[in-house]
Order: sequence, then C-alpha cells, then structure tokens
Amino acid sequence: MADRYPEIFVLRHGQTEWNRIARFQGRKDSALTSKGREQARVQGGLLTEVIAGRSGIAAYCSPQGRAAKTAAIVLEPLGMTAIEDVRLCEISFGKWEGLSFEQIAKGWPDQTKDADKDAFEWQFHAPGGESFEAIRLRIEEFLAHLSAPSIIITHGITSRILRGIWLGDESNDLGAVMGGQGCVYHMQDGQQIKLGD
Repeated sequence: MADRYPEIFVLRHGQTEWNRIARFQGRKDSALTSKGREQARVQGGLLTEVIAGRSGIAAYCSPQGRAAKTAAIVLEPLGMTAIEDVRLCEISFGKWEGLSFEQIAKGWPDQTKDADKDAFEWQFHAPGGESFEAIRLRIEEFLAHLSAPSIIITHGITSRILRGIWLGDESNDLGAVMGGQGCVYHMQDGQQIKLGD
C-alpha cells in the first residue's frame, strides 16, 4: 500500500516504432521514434520543474533499450543516470511478441475470442508469456527495496501494475489505472497525480 512505499515518479518509455504500428513488444525491442524522443524530453522538463533543487532522489529504469534510452534523455537535464533493474522489464508476451492484435486473434482465437484489444486482463495469457502473478511478485519485490524518493522509467503494463500496487490494488483488475506516454505519474501521500498530457 502507498504508506509502505516512498514517493515515486513513474514514467513510461517514449513511443517506439512498434508502438506506432501496434505490435506487441514485451521483451523484444524497437527503437524510439522522433515522437518518442520528444516525449522523453517533455518528461525531462516536467521532472525538472517538480524536483529542481531536491536531493536524495534515486533513479531506476528497465534495462530494455526503449526504456534505457528514454531514461538517458529524461535524466540528462537533471544530471542523473538511472540504475538498470531487470524487475522493471515489460511483461513477456511469449509467442505473441512482434505480432499485432489481429495476428494474435487469428493464431490464438481461444485466448482472444472475447477480448477487447484495448482491455488489460487477456494479455496475461500469452503462450510462453508471463502471468499476472509473476509480474506482480517481481514488482512488489522492486518496490519493497526502495528506501528513498525515486524516479522509475519502465513500460506500459509494468507501469500500471507498479502504480496499482503502490496505490494498494493488488488485483489484476488494473485496466482503469491510467496509461500513456510523454507524462509523469507523481505518487505521493496515497495519491497519483498525472503531470503532462
């Protein structure tokens, strides 16, 4: 729950080539687009406004290329670098990685027949992929190790689960937790505040 964890700032990586064409990335990677790099610069500006003059803030990022590149852009104006932590990697989509929703629906109709492609829960059932329980446990472990205010640069699903746990919702009904790129989620005093668009 929020009172167990320090203040955090959570960012999703900027838009990638696969985000742009709606392919599932998971543990695979694709490069940031020019829009994604601009989103990271905006995030850096938002963070600078909020934490300028503060000290004792740590920074962590997923080691996956899109998150690490976003972290480098975001943290440059602050003169900070992020510690890479594998627990912040995106969910593994197993055999679905690199595919569009339409390709997944065609290849695995039983898993997707009742799925809304914008829904959240069905994505934890990819063949060879990661379960909700597995990703929840690694994120809980990451949060438990934090001892100071922290900037966290990660991925879409990982961010939603991380913020849901921080807020005290440990179920897999996290579709209502806000997503988005180019913004910063400031988590403090039991509340989530979205900075930017």
